[in-house]
Amino acid sequence: MIEPEIESAPWEGQAAQDAPVYLKQIEHLFDRSGFYRDKLSRSGFANPRAVGRLDEIAKLPFTEKDELRQSRSREEPIGTHCTAPREEIVRIYSTSGTTGTPSYIPLTAGDLEVWIRTSSRSYAASGVRRGERVVSTYNAGPFVAGAALASFDRLGLCHIPIGTGNTERLMTAIDLLQPTAAVMTPSYALHLAEWARQRGMDLAASSVRRLLVAGEPGGGEPTMRAQLEAAWGAVVTEAMGIGDISISLWGECEQKAGMHFSGRGFVHFELIDPATGEPVPMVEGATGELVLTHLVNRSTPLLRFRTRDHVRLSVAPCACGRTAPRVRCIGRTDDMLIVRGVNVFPSAVREIVNEFVPAVTGVLMIRPREKGVRQEPPLPITVETAQGADIEGLAERIRARLREKLVFTAEIALAPAGTLPRSEYKSKLIEKP
Repeated sequence: MIEPEIESAPWEGQAAQDAPVYLKQIEHLFDRSGFYRDKLSRSGFANPRAVGRLDEIAKLPFTEKDELRQSRSREEPIGTHCTAPREEIVRIYSTSGTTGTPSYIPLTAGDLEVWIRTSSRSYAASGVRRGERVVSTYNAGPFVAGAALASFDRLGLCHIPIGTGNTERLMTAIDLLQPTAAVMTPSYALHLAEWARQRGMDLAASSVRRLLVAGEPGGGEPTMRAQLEAAWGAVVTEAMGIGDISISLWGECEQKAGMHFSGRGFVHFELIDPATGEPVPMVEGATGELVLTHLVNRSTPLLRFRTRDHVRLSVAPCACGRTAPRVRCIGRTDDMLIVRGVNVFPSAVREIVNEFVPAVTGVLMIRPREKGVRQEPPLPITVETAQGADIEGLAERIRARLREKLVFTAEIALAPAGTLPRSEYKSKLIEKP
């Protein structure tokens, strides 16, 4: 642990510690955020006293991503939820802007320090030690993932930054510089395993003994994790964050039993029913959507931000000594499809398909016929087969297994090896009409 006095403290006392910090944050919102002054006043909360205590947070309205987008203008390119004066902002990250103009995420010096501390707690949990060499594939350019790279310095690691889209350079660095850990998305790790296999390389014989994966669900899926660990000869742990709130907000320890909450003192989290918005009790095995609230942010603080990350919660004790709850990401609610009343997460489909490795490569594409969330069965899914695999009856076996485990009917089409798209960053599992 990088901060054992915090990470091993009894979780039962966390709410009491966060309560006064939360009240100060609410005062900050009313003082500096036109966005939240208006939003809370419209909902009947005219001042901080009306908002109430942390244990009353569930009565407040959610913040949606689209609201933040709509608050932007040429005069306010970051949005009216920005609370920091221009001279206090030391860094501005941006999203990819795939749906239009990029969203900008500014940080004060204090906010940046919070991000680095959070990310350091998260990556330290993986078991990396001071002096180890770690190779990273995340770009340190405009995107928030770049801020996580500063945590490697904080942890005393020797960092070898390669970035996205440099497979040849990455594999050369692994061969010559002998890093013991590699950081990437799980889909890229799977792509590299295939890339190495096609070139007759024994990736499991490389120096890499830890794979630290993040950026998308997958690293916690049992079948995909087993596939990666066998191909790399390495232990896989995962981390998860969200750019609007904090990078690497959750990090998995060597027990591999879910990602510990790494944002203690900085962020408050809730679990809600994504359909109704009602709170979900924090008990072992509970599932729901994560909702996050900044406690100390001074640049663009968010209140009850809906992440759309659907998770399973664990509050059982962990042998590592960290006391914060753990989560496993099931998928994103905004990627979810509903097939005749059944919620279908693409990552869950991938997990079932991966049970058929080595007959399949693990690459698939869900191809809904209709626009929108609701789909009529059967749901078309194209599954890529491995070269030389016996595919007789394979489509029917996959269809039956999906029906058995996920309770929906699929239409399985098989595609030859290498014909579905690969990714050097995040994988695309749905091809929308």
